[in-house]
Amino acid sequence: MKAFLAILIATALVVLLPRNTLAIYDPGSVPNNKVGIHIFNENDLEDASALVNASGGDWGYVTFVITEKERDCDRWQKVLDRMRGLHLIPIMRLATKADGGIWKKPEEEEIANWVDFLNSLNWVVKNRYVVIGNEPNLDNEWGGKADAAAYATYLKSFSVKLKSASDDFFVLPAGMAPDKNEFAFIRLMLKTEPDILNHIDGWTSHSYPTASIDLYKDELKLLGKSFPVFITETGWSGKRFTEEEIGVKLISAYRNTWNDPKVIAVTPFILNYPQEPFAEFSWKKNDGSFYKFYSSIKDMEKIRGEPVQIESGQILAAFIQPVILHGLDFVGTILARNTGQSIWSPDSVSVGSGQSDLIVRSVSFNEIEPMRFGLIIFKAAATENTGVYSSTLFLTGTKQNKVTNGFSVKSVATKLDKMQVEAIFAKMGGYFRNLVNKGP
Repeated sequence: MKAFLAILIATALVVLLPRNTLAIYDPGSVPNNKVGIHIFNENDLEDASALVNASGGDWGYVTFVITEKERDCDRWQKVLDRMRGLHLIPIMRLATKADGGIWKKPEEEEIANWVDFLNSLNWVVKNRYVVIGNEPNLDNEWGGKADAAAYATYLKSFSVKLKSASDDFFVLPAGMAPDKNEFAFIRLMLKTEPDILNHIDGWTSHSYPTASIDLYKDELKLLGKSFPVFITETGWSGKRFTEEEIGVKLISAYRNTWNDPKVIAVTPFILNYPQEPFAEFSWKKNDGSFYKFYSSIKDMEKIRGEPVQIESGQILAAFIQPVILHGLDFVGTILARNTGQSIWSPDSVSVGSGQSDLIVRSVSFNEIEPMRFGLIIFKAAATENTGVYSSTLFLTGTKQNKVTNGFSVKSVATKLDKMQVEAIFAKMGGYFRNLVNKGP
């Protein structure tokens, strides 16, 4: 039996699964928890989840940065898997590398490397939120000299290559520094690449209070087009306001300004960076404790998000008991692999059948994470018919939709009741005992 299962598993590893060709979905079309936070690295994920998913919330957002030298598939797949378990939606901001306070100007040749890296990951939710660069209207963010025309061309080229790899990439432009040249920079982008807005799926805004916490409205007005908005940076300086004042301002902003349906996510900058140059914006202190506004947002009532996740899998083998007794439930076993994004549990995945006379009573199995195998045991109601019983089993997802291939099983349904079967086996047992007692 072990050898048989090993062969089945090995076969599954080389099976080419069909590519999901569906496009991105509107994140505002499903229940959405827009509360989020910007983090420095993955060590802060647990604190982020405790913040954004508390008080009724679920599936909040986390923004983080990946640089060129950090393109390690194993590392970031582990990060995404942790975020999956913590119910955090990732927003990845892509960066080059810094040299003496100046970020290197991105190179066209690096786009292919980025696309290969990003497309190799199993993302947490269907939409793969990717922010291309950061505040390119600042000289130090673009190799020492800001260049709107160059950024527009780079953004368009990056988007085209991402979309050619997968329609699930949700392309976001870099958030602009709320500087006096921001709008002139955007106008020049539009002039250089007139169709640039056709190559982005949402708008990124750094709506700091130094400009306006609803700066995104002026930005959208300039664009002349409505986009879902991702405020990936915002926050109040601890040098100018007390921690109590910051808490009041954050709650007011979430309730009265960022409650705009166009705003999909707000990830204030930054959860844990108590050193310069960002100490004034850090939510965490040097001693490891949090400022009071962390608790203020943690205790704020939130929404239980329901992001779309790809649900898919493959059944390698399925068995049901060889004899089904009339009037009694029977059991079956399915060996399956989770090839999607969601974590399978008995609450989200069940067993379905192509035959209407199969009624599943219950399923039992340990959680099965993406790309893992698991054994699913189920109990079903007995068929009313007798004779050879044949059925095609498959797994269903959260929407009761079919998420795996079908697998045929067969059994014999009989009208014999339990007492009759026990009597038959008792006679068989007595017969074999007599044979043993007689000896050779």
